[in-house]
Amino acid sequence: MSVINRDDQQHVLVLSGLWNIAMAQPDDPEFISLGLFDCMVSLLEKGTNDRSWLLRDQNIYIPYYAAHVIGSYTMNKVEFAEKAVLAGVIPPLMELLRGKISWVEQRVAVRALGHLASYERTFEAVAAYEEELVRLTMNLASTCLDQVYTKFVGVKDDNKRSKYHCDLLTRGVGGLEMENRKAEEWASQLQCWSLYLLNCFACKERSLNLICNQGFLVDLCGMWGGLVNHSSPAGVGLIRILCYSKYGRQNISESKQVLENLCHLSRSSDDWQYMGIDCLLLLLKDIDTRYKVIEIVTMFLIDLVELKSLGDRSNLGENITKTLLLDYKQSKFRIKNSHVLKALQQTWELKVERRKREKTMSVEKIEEKRVLVNLIKQQANHVFWLGDAEEAIKMYNEALDTCPLRLRKERMVLYSNRAQCYLLLRDPDAAIRDSTRALCLSNPTNAHGKSLWRRSQAYDMKGLAKESLMDCIMFINSVTTTTTNKRVKIPYYAARMISKQMEATWLFVNAQSKFTRSDDDYEISSNEDDHQLECDEMMRQMMMMMMEKKSIAS
Repeated sequence: MSVINRDDQQHVLVLSGLWNIAMAQPDDPEFISLGLFDCMVSLLEKGTNDRSWLLRDQNIYIPYYAAHVIGSYTMNKVEFAEKAVLAGVIPPLMELLRGKISWVEQRVAVRALGHLASYERTFEAVAAYEEELVRLTMNLASTCLDQVYTKFVGVKDDNKRSKYHCDLLTRGVGGLEMENRKAEEWASQLQCWSLYLLNCFACKERSLNLICNQGFLVDLCGMWGGLVNHSSPAGVGLIRILCYSKYGRQNISESKQVLENLCHLSRSSDDWQYMGIDCLLLLLKDIDTRYKVIEIVTMFLIDLVELKSLGDRSNLGENITKTLLLDYKQSKFRIKNSHVLKALQQTWELKVERRKREKTMSVEKIEEKRVLVNLIKQQANHVFWLGDAEEAIKMYNEALDTCPLRLRKERMVLYSNRAQCYLLLRDPDAAIRDSTRALCLSNPTNAHGKSLWRRSQAYDMKGLAKESLMDCIMFINSVTTTTTNKRVKIPYYAARMISKQMEATWLFVNAQSKFTRSDDDYEISSNEDDHQLECDEMMRQMMMMMMEKKSIAS
């Protein structure tokens, strides 16, 4: 490995080769046994301490590759991580994390530190810098999108962009659009890897007094990884870890904004829906936080009581029901909100009293009621198409009261149709409630196309762009899987909704808003057509990724 220590222009070529090997074979011990970590430490120290050396030849690339190689080789094997710590990788990685060079190096530094912190045998070596590291990482998670936008994506003049950043992002292939796309991916990774590092401390209940800062908890609500990093739970992942500790639950229960964000997530088709539900149930089961949150979360969770399963979680609706009704008779005296009391009473009637009544119902009686429900539904549909949505709602109510609980498909359709009535009446909250109930009854969960589209529209009316986007993507998935045509055509209205919400949920949308208002010297593009083209292309690629992930792409 001595070749790496020569002061010539071959450094980058050698490190680039090592980077490729480390990515392809991270468990291969050959280079580790030759003292690779010692060499990486030497290069990182030289890059962070000798500015003139760093700016000579192509040395500017070296710290990035060195930190990346460390992160790759410590990704899977604790034995390699221990050797890296003994070689002294943590101090120079901390220098990069402090922002000694740029956000590009911070990204690979936080990745490597996250791997080292994930092992019991190397955690304490990282924790030697605990307070500083946690503060730096929290700040990085909260500000990295602004940094990447102001220092790269928002710089539209190629000549003003850092050349080595462009080269690292695109490997010398692609123009401005490709650079922006990769920068978005890297910014999302920088944020998510920062949250992963914080998770390592939170799961050990370390530094909770720092992590549970109310401002940071609110920031976490906006960290969702974007569609470019859909495999990471991002902010909600850390919130769930915090909910496993009493200290974390106490702080989360005091933030209305965090609670509402969890509630919206619990009624979405997001892959992390179950995490939102988990958090709310943990808060409700803790007697010290139950009555701080119950008046907010009840109005959301009651829509999920008929949920059968979600992923590998079975009987989730039953768990939600038991948690809501945990001390039902006593809670009447502790809850002041009449709407919440009424909601709990309706849940008791639906899941306890009505179930008892229907338990002995004969097959003949169920079929008799099925026929009656279909007749009422047809009448309600007719009234709706005549334009009387309010009268149709009354008839759907009658049908739902008549329909046995075990007729899940029929109940799904009734709820979905009633949601359409509420949309016509411009009542998005009621439309979301009924669409959610319909999606809980669908098989599999969240698979009823009409309900997805109706809820997407309702979320759009409320300005909840991310929730609307997720439902619209799932709706398009349902369209592509039910069509028999080889050539799939996405409905125009759905494509338009996706385009609108993609722009509203763009990873840098808040940074762009701040930066456009500032007096910085960067040149901001005002060409809306170019931005729309970028959004359309991004939409196409992100939709394909989401479809592939859910294994239902056509």
